Amino acid sequence: MKLYIAEKPSLGRAVADALPKPHRKADGCIYVGNGDVVSWCIGHLLTQVDPEAYDASFKQWKFEHLPIVPEQWKLKSVPKTSKQLSVLKKLIKQADQLVHVGDPDREGQLLVDEVIHFSGVKGTKLKQVERCLISDLTVNAVKRSLQSLRSNQDFIPLSTSALARTRADWLYGLNLTRAYTLLAQKSGYKGVISVGRVQTPLLGLVAKRDQEIQQFVSKPFYEVLAHCNTEAGENFTAKWQPSSACAPYQDSEGRVLVKGLAENVANRITNQPATVLSFTNKQKKQVAPLPYNLSSLQIDAAKRFGYRAQQVLDAAQALYERYKLITYPRSDSRYLPRNHHSQAKVICQAIMHNDTEMKQAVQGAKLSIKGRAWNDSKVDAHHAIIPTDTKKLTNTLDNVTKNIYQLVVRQYLCQFYDDYCYAECIAEIKINQGLFVSKAKSKISDGWKILFPQKETESFLPKLTKGQHLHCQRGEVVDKNTQPPAYFTDATLLAAMSNIARFVKDPELKKVLKDTDGLGTEATRAGIIELLFKRQFLQRVGKTIQATEVGRKLIESLPDSLTLPDMTALWEMQLDAISLKQQSYQGFVLPLQEQLEAIINKAIADGPQALVNLPSNPINSQKSFKKRTTRSKKSVSYTKNSYKKSKRPTKK
Repeated sequence: MKLYIAEKPSLGRAVADALPKPHRKADGCIYVGNGDVVSWCIGHLLTQVDPEAYDASFKQWKFEHLPIVPEQWKLKSVPKTSKQLSVLKKLIKQADQLVHVGDPDREGQLLVDEVIHFSGVKGTKLKQVERCLISDLTVNAVKRSLQSLRSNQDFIPLSTSALARTRADWLYGLNLTRAYTLLAQKSGYKGVISVGRVQTPLLGLVAKRDQEIQQFVSKPFYEVLAHCNTEAGENFTAKWQPSSACAPYQDSEGRVLVKGLAENVANRITNQPATVLSFTNKQKKQVAPLPYNLSSLQIDAAKRFGYRAQQVLDAAQALYERYKLITYPRSDSRYLPRNHHSQAKVICQAIMHNDTEMKQAVQGAKLSIKGRAWNDSKVDAHHAIIPTDTKKLTNTLDNVTKNIYQLVVRQYLCQFYDDYCYAECIAEIKINQGLFVSKAKSKISDGWKILFPQKETESFLPKLTKGQHLHCQRGEVVDKNTQPPAYFTDATLLAAMSNIARFVKDPELKKVLKDTDGLGTEATRAGIIELLFKRQFLQRVGKTIQATEVGRKLIESLPDSLTLPDMTALWEMQLDAISLKQQSYQGFVLPLQEQLEAIINKAIADGPQALVNLPSNPINSQKSFKKRTTRSKKSVSYTKNSYKKSKRPTKK
C-alpha cells in the first residue's frame, strides 16, 4: 500500500481526486480505487517541548538557567490534532511506500518529515520515501505532479534548513525573552519583554524610522534652472550641475545650501549665449515585470488597494485552496519552468471564461512570446504565482479576492506582451562656463504597460546637435526644502523585509547580502507584522504604520545588536545556504549558541538600568507568553541524517 501524506486536508483531497476511483472516506484519510491511501497533517502536528520537559526546574524563570540549550531536542504532539497524528502513525506503519506531499517550501518539507521520523520510519523505507511537489490544485496539474515524483532524500537540505530555523527561533526567543523579562522585572516592570529573531529587528526598523522623522530638521537648498531656446524658437529648461569648486557650499547629497551662490549663477547665465556640448537620443525598452512571488503580490496589493499583508495572503490562500484559481501562493520564486509555457493557451482560455474584465487583455496577448520568466535554473521546489486552468466565474468572489486574482492574471498576461518602448534624450549645455543638463522622456509604444493603465509623465526636449548655439533667456533660482523620510506603510514595510540589505549597518555584512536576502520568509512576513500589532507594539495611523509608545520604549531599552536587522539577515542568508548544501546545520547552530550566551552574559552584566523607564503593556503578561504545559504521550529526538543533537557549548 502506498500512503500519500499531504500537508493539510484540502491538499489531501486534491491528491485523492487525481487518483483512481472509487474512493472511500475514513477517519482522517481517503482510500482510493487501487488500494492506496491519502492522509494529511493539519498544519504542524508536532511542536517543540516546553523547557521544563528537559528539566523541571526550568519552569521557573531564573538567570542561572540561561541559556537553556537542549542536548537532545524533543518534540511532542499538538493536543488539538493528536488524533490525526495517531491516524497517520498507524497508516505509516501499514504502508509499504510513503509519498511526502507537503507544501513546496522549507516549512512544508519539515512538517511532513517530522511526522515520518516521529513515527519511527528508518532504514530502506525511509530512504525510499518519494516527494511530490504540487503548486497547482487542479486535477490535471496534480496528475502531472504525481507522474513526476522525486526522491525525498533530495530535499534533506531543505528540511535541515527549516529545522535549523525552528531551533534557532526557540533558542533565541525563549532565552532572550526570559533574560530581558527578568531584568525588566527587577526595575519594576510588570509583564514580559518579548524578544524575537525577526519581530524585534522589524519593530526596530519602524521605531527607528519614527524617531528619525521626529528628529528631522528641514533645511533649505537651492537649484538653478536655465530657460533656453533654439534659433527656431523651441523652448526648454536645463538644470545646473555644480562643479567641484562648489563642494564647500553643498551637503552630502550634493544640494546647494547657500542661496547667494545660486543667485549669482542665475544672474551670470541670464541673457547669455549657450552651446550644446553633447546630445543623445536613445530608444530604450523595459521588459515586463516577472510573475509574482508572495511578497511582490503583497506589495502591489498594498500600493493599489491599501490591503494588509495578511489580508492578501488570506485571499491568495482561498484562491489556491478553495477556488483552485491560482497556484501555490506562499512561493518565493518569480520564475516558471520552461515546459509550463505550453499551458499558456488553456490558462488564457480559463481566464477569459472566469472574468469578462480580462477578456481584452487575453485577446491582446501573444502566446508565442517566451521571455525571461521561463527559466528552469531559477525554479526548484516551487514556481511563481500564476493563474490555473480552472474555469470558475469570479463574480462569486468578494472584492478583495477578485482584485487579488486580477493582479495575478495581469502579471501573468504581461509576459505575453511586447516590451514597453520609449525615447530618452539627454543634452549637456554650457552657459558662461557652467554645466547644465536637460533630460526628456517620451513613450514610443505601450507594450505590456497597456495592462496597467496609468498616466505617464512625459517631457519635451528639441532635437539638438553637438556645437549648436542656443540662447539662455534667464536663470531661475528654485527654493526647496529637504524632506524627512516617509513613515512605513504596508507596501514599504514588506519591501524593507524583502530587501533588508538596504537597512543593514555592518558594511562587511552588507557586501555579502544579496538583494533578495530578507527578514523572515515569504510565508511568515505577514504573520510577524500582525503579531506586532496584536502585541500592541505597532499601530496604524491613517495609512502609515508606526510604533506605539511601548514598542518604541522596548527598542530603546534593548541593545542595538538585537534591534538591528544585521544578525537576522545573516541568519536568513545562512539558512538559505543550508538548503543549497553550502553550509552545515552544526556550522549554523553552534556559533549561534555561543553568540546567545555572550548576549545573555552582557545583559546580566549591564543590569536592569536600561529598562527602568519601560511602560507596562497590559497585553504582554507573563501568562500570555508562557506555553501551557500539556502531557504528551511520546516525545522524540532526531538522530539520523541532518537531525543531530545539539550540545550545549562549554562555558568560557
